[in-house]
Amino acid sequence: MSNHRFIISGGGTGGHIFPALSIAEGLKQRFADAEILFVGALGKMEMEKVPAAGFRIAGLPVAGFHRGEVWRNLLFLPKLINSLWKARSVVRNFKPDCVIGVGGYASGPVLKVATQMGIPTVLQEQNSYAGVTNKLLGKKANKICVAYPDMERFFPKDKIVLTGNPIRKGLEGIENKSVESLEFFGLDSNKPVVLVIGGSLGARSLNNAIRAKLELIRTSGVQFLWQTGKIYYQDIMEALAKEPAGNVCLLEFIQRMDLAFAAADLVISRAGAGTLSELCVVGLPSILVPSPNVAEDHQTANARALADRGAAVLIRDAEVNEKLVEEALKLVNDRQRLTALSQKIKEMGTPNATKDIIEVIVSLLKDKNG
Repeated sequence: MSNHRFIISGGGTGGHIFPALSIAEGLKQRFADAEILFVGALGKMEMEKVPAAGFRIAGLPVAGFHRGEVWRNLLFLPKLINSLWKARSVVRNFKPDCVIGVGGYASGPVLKVATQMGIPTVLQEQNSYAGVTNKLLGKKANKICVAYPDMERFFPKDKIVLTGNPIRKGLEGIENKSVESLEFFGLDSNKPVVLVIGGSLGARSLNNAIRAKLELIRTSGVQFLWQTGKIYYQDIMEALAKEPAGNVCLLEFIQRMDLAFAAADLVISRAGAGTLSELCVVGLPSILVPSPNVAEDHQTANARALADRGAAVLIRDAEVNEKLVEEALKLVNDRQRLTALSQKIKEMGTPNATKDIIEVIVSLLKDKNG
């Protein structure tokens, strides 16, 4: 029997890349002989993150469609046609048993080509609101693994499997790491901790809202563990150097997210699907501020899915300056409310998502091999 061969396609953001890497690790555990090839978009972060995790990746020249600046679409069609040609050659040469799409620009051409060639395909939709590409791909995909109920609005019902989103390695058992985490970040065990994460690049409105209320934070007796993101770090560090705040721990990027979660009493975050899945599994109370700059406003839909069930607090991006810091300081000192939020969000966690997605792939391979 030849090796089991898989293509995993997609990326663009950490929210697509971390689940993709979790699926790849799961396939390697399940099939000792698994050969895995990633296909991403040239110039996007997967071209760096995937090789760093020890996997091969091929890049396509694909780009997104600009709804706002229409002139930027002049190159869209040539790049798409070029990407379809390249995807066809990658799929033909690698001869995968199954192709898994995790969303992001590159998954479109690769899954389209795979379905045309009769190769089984699995779509992994992370959001509660499916994007245009995934809706189109869903018509031909064999199975669609989703993270939220009621996805029949977007996909054929008989293809949907509710698995949840895979989360990155190392987030299991964080309750045993609280002492280590406080030492790691140099935090005081007697004061509550608010963790602020705005994604790997940062979130301007979150950073501005917190920066505007530094005086209030300084006297609050609450510690802030603040990931500013790459773009804003230097600027905020200089502002803090002028007016130091001993209870603010500033970081450009948090490598040890397991320890950050272990230290936190409350999380302030954007509402990307990957982050929400992680918050559900670790059961952390959170204030969600959906990014207004994403396609189809899917972060608001994601956040609402939690807030409507009493599993998180939702604050609109437009209201963040007047509400965010005050609400966080009030909430982090309200033990009863924190416990209630924690219980509700934990109920929505899917710790076995990766395993369940692997089972979907295995059943497709069995069907294919008769």
